[in-house]
Amino acid sequence: MCGIAGVVCLSATDKPDRSTLEDMVSLLHHRGPDGYGYYQDERVGLAHARLSIIDLAGGDQPIHNETRTVYTIFNGEIFNYIELRRDLEQRGHQFYTHSDTEVIVHLYEEYGADFVQHLNGQFAIAVWDIPRQRLLLVRDRIGIVPLFYTVQQGKLIFASEVKSILRALKQSPRLNIAALDQLMTFWAPVSPNTVFKDIYELAPGKLLIAEAGETRIKTYWEWRYPHKDAVIADADVDSLAEQLHDLLVDATQLRLRADVPVGAYLSGGLDSSVTTAIIHNHTKVPLRTFSIGFDDAELDESDYQQQLIKHLSADHSRIQCGYADIAEQFLQTIWHTEAPILRTAPIPMGMLSGLVRQQQYKVVLTGEGSDEVLGGYDLFKEGKIRQFWAKFPDSEVRPLLLKKLYPYLDISKKQGLVYLKSFFGIGLDHPELPYFSHMTRWATTAKCKEFFSDDVKAQLAATIEDSVCETLPADIGQWHAFHQAQYIESKLLMSGYLLCSQGDRMLMRNSVEGRFPFLDHRVIEFANRLHPKYKMFGLNEKYLLKKAMARYLPPSIVQRYKQPYRAPDIPSFFHAKTPAYIEALLAPEKIQDYGYFDPARVGRLVAKIKNGRAIGYKDNMAFVGILSTQAWHHLFIENFHQHT
Repeated sequence: MCGIAGVVCLSATDKPDRSTLEDMVSLLHHRGPDGYGYYQDERVGLAHARLSIIDLAGGDQPIHNETRTVYTIFNGEIFNYIELRRDLEQRGHQFYTHSDTEVIVHLYEEYGADFVQHLNGQFAIAVWDIPRQRLLLVRDRIGIVPLFYTVQQGKLIFASEVKSILRALKQSPRLNIAALDQLMTFWAPVSPNTVFKDIYELAPGKLLIAEAGETRIKTYWEWRYPHKDAVIADADVDSLAEQLHDLLVDATQLRLRADVPVGAYLSGGLDSSVTTAIIHNHTKVPLRTFSIGFDDAELDESDYQQQLIKHLSADHSRIQCGYADIAEQFLQTIWHTEAPILRTAPIPMGMLSGLVRQQQYKVVLTGEGSDEVLGGYDLFKEGKIRQFWAKFPDSEVRPLLLKKLYPYLDISKKQGLVYLKSFFGIGLDHPELPYFSHMTRWATTAKCKEFFSDDVKAQLAATIEDSVCETLPADIGQWHAFHQAQYIESKLLMSGYLLCSQGDRMLMRNSVEGRFPFLDHRVIEFANRLHPKYKMFGLNEKYLLKKAMARYLPPSIVQRYKQPYRAPDIPSFFHAKTPAYIEALLAPEKIQDYGYFDPARVGRLVAKIKNGRAIGYKDNMAFVGILSTQAWHHLFIENFHQHT
C-alpha cells in the first residue's frame, strides 16, 4: 500500500500550492518510502507516496489515461488487474505501464463512477476528471485501506492519514467528544466520525463525489444478509464446504500477485493456518512465515505455531514481545493509530511488521476477517445462548450453558448464578434489539467512562446506542439474530479498530502491506447467504471453514479452542521501572489541564494498580484508554507542530 493526499478547490479561488502537497505527503513517508509523485492544476493538487510492489520501474503515480484527461492516485491493490487489463485492451484502451493502478483510469473512462464495481481489491482511490472538473474519492468495500477528509474554507482536503490533513490545515485540532464517547463504548468511533473534530473518514463501501462546488456521498457496496425467513437451512453442507474452499483458494492466489516476495503471518490459530496451508498446497510461492511470541506464557501460542511450521515445512521467523517492549513503543504506536486504544494489542503487531520489513519483505497475507465472516467469536456464542435464555429469563438452567464458554467461571454456588444474571443478563428483556448480542461487551467497555471529568460527562449523549442505530440498514430487524451480530461486529469493531489501529496502521508503520483472503468480497457475499448453523453448529465455531480446510491441517489446529489475540496491558507499564511519560501524562495537573478525565478518580486507579489490585478487564481497559487519550492529546493537540 501507499499514501495519498490532495486538495480540491470547491469554492476557494487560490490554486493548491506545491509546498502544501509536499508537507502533506512528507508525513506519509512511512506508507510510501519509495518515492513521491504530484499533479497540479488550477483546482486540484494530488500527492502520492509510493510503496512499490507491482511494476517497480514504471508504476509511479499519478497515473493518467491516453489523453491525459483523467488522473488517479491510489493506495492499495487491485488484485484482478490482469483480467481487467485484458478486457480493457480488447475494448481499445492503450496502457503505458504494467501497474494495477492504470486499470483505474481506463475503467473510469468506460463506466464512470461505477468503475469500482469491477474491482477486487483493497483501496483508497482519488480520480480527477479534468473535462468534468470532478473528483471521486473511493474506499474499498470492507475498510481495509484508510481515507480521511475535511471540508474547510472552500476546500476539500483528503489523505490516507489525519496527520497529513492537519499539516495542510496548519492549525491544532480539537477532540470530538462524541467520538471519544463512542470509542470508549464500541472500541472505535462510529463511521464516519473520527476523534478529530470536523475530520471524517470516508466509510467503507462509499464514494465521495466533489463536483460543481459541492460534495455528495454514495453507497456502492454494503454487508447484506437475507431476511430470516429466506435463509436456506437445508443445503448440502459438503457442497457448501467445497464452494468455500474454492473461493478461499482463489482469493489467496489473487493476493499473492506481486513483483516482490510475499510472506504470511502465522499465529497458530485456525485462520492464519488456513491461509498458509493454501499457499503451501495450491501455489508455487515459497512459504515464508512470521509470528510473534510473548514472555507471558498465558498469551503465548508458540507451541501451536511450531506444530504448523513443522507440518508445512515453512521458512519461519519469530519475534518475542516482553513487557518492556509494550511500554517503550506505546507513544509511537499512538502517533500511528491517531486515536486512543483500549488494549495494547496493536503494539506487538507493529513489532511483527517490523520483523517482516527487517527480513526484506513488503507484503504479508493474514487471517484477519475469518471470525467476523464465518462466525468465530465467543461473542456470537454468547449471543446464541442469551437469545435462548431470553425466551425464559427466569430460568436457572439456561444460563448455565455459559459454563461451556467460560469453564473457569465459578457458577456452582448461588452467588455464581447471581453474577451470570447481572453480567450476561443485560438486556434480556429486549432480545429483539439488533445490537442485543453486543450489549454485555458495550456495558463492560463503557465502565471506562466512569473516569470522565464532569465537563465531558455533561456533553455525552444520553443514549449512545442511537449513534449505532442511525447507521444500521432499515431492514436489519428482519435478519437472523446471528446475522445482526455479524453485521455490527464487522462494521464497528473490525473496520473501526481491528483493520485500522491493529491492522493498517501497524503494518504501514514499517512500510508493509497486509492482504486478507477472508475479506475478498466474494467470500463475504457467499458467507452472508449461509444459514448461521453452517457457521456455528451448536457452539462449534467456524463449522463450515473447518469442514472445508481440515484436509490440510493437523487435528490439533482444527480442534483447538479459539484463543483471542491479546497482549499484556497494565503489567507492561509497571513491571519494572515505570516510564517517565506515564508519570507526566497521568499527573493530576496534566489530567486537569487536558480536561477529559477526573484527576481524583484517575489517581485512585493508579494507586490501585501500584498496590497490585488492578487485575480485571475494567481496570485494564480504563488505564490503557486514559493513558492513550492523554498521549493522543499530547501528540496531536499540544505538540503536533513540534512533533512534525
